[in-house]
Amino acid sequence: MAFNDLLMRTLNGEKTDRPPVWFMRQAGRYMKEYREVRSKVTFLELCKSPELCTEVTLQPIRAFGFDNAILFSDILIPVEPMGIKLDFDPAPVIANPVRTLADADKLREIDPAKDVPFVIETVKMLVKALDVPLIGFSGAPFTLACYMVEGKGSKNFEHIKIMMHTEPKAYAVLMEKLASSTLKYLQAQIDAGAHVVQMFDTWAGVLSPYDYEKFVFPYVKHIADNIKGAPLIYFAKDAYSFYDTIGKLNCAGMGVDWKTRLVDADAKLGSGKYVLQGNFDPVLLFGSKEAIKEQAEKILEEGRTLKGHIFNLGHGILPPTPVENVDYLVKIVKGLA
Repeated sequence: MAFNDLLMRTLNGEKTDRPPVWFMRQAGRYMKEYREVRSKVTFLELCKSPELCTEVTLQPIRAFGFDNAILFSDILIPVEPMGIKLDFDPAPVIANPVRTLADADKLREIDPAKDVPFVIETVKMLVKALDVPLIGFSGAPFTLACYMVEGKGSKNFEHIKIMMHTEPKAYAVLMEKLASSTLKYLQAQIDAGAHVVQMFDTWAGVLSPYDYEKFVFPYVKHIADNIKGAPLIYFAKDAYSFYDTIGKLNCAGMGVDWKTRLVDADAKLGSGKYVLQGNFDPVLLFGSKEAIKEQAEKILEEGRTLKGHIFNLGHGILPPTPVENVDYLVKIVKGLA
């Protein structure tokens, strides 16, 4: 089969007949094929097996014909070799949260070839196996820091916010190490063959616009300014209130969650500056086919007015999602339903 370069042409700003379509977390628990693989290993064992990661990355491409694959892994994989004791139960749990300058000083920056060789090997295997582009990915420094400081998911993120304002040196040391490690991690995926990389800032929206600009954006900017060899997509969830700051970022694409219209995001980010990715509400995949089609067509119509549009969900696909509705939505985007 010929290589499907629709994603690459879209990110390059070329006009295409339709947007490329892929879903965040498109490989995962909603698919029985994934659950069969996962039943035999722990989550961390799966993430550290190139053969199994390759298999589960390929599953949704075979099943639904997405226009690109995204590496199967977890955003927290790189923090373990930094000195973090990580487990999943089933959500991430960190036994030694970073709370002080001494804690931050103990962390080391990663060497991807030595510390996460399984990720590099998975990328190489996937590039050989795929006839669509591969997206590599990482968590953004602040989102990784949230887990590392809180020790798990949080409602209020009080520990990381307190650290920012009362232990600024500890926060800076932590973020500098994370920014450097994240840049190396993404670059290693590109060097192994990833066609595109995406940086997930899932928890950016818990901050005020002032704190985002001061305490987060400089580290994101450092990564975006120094990544080489592949387009970067940045996805900051719940971030519309500081899109004017994010709009200074040097990258090809911006992910948009379902709470913001694409045309509004484009206007605030700098009209026509970025290819936008999004932004179908993942919960609507539990709805009727009529509701799915109505919402998808609105997004597709808005997308046609942009510099470029990558059709995606506004966040990750949810585990109980009916597979037939995933298939239906992909077919709508492809003009087949």
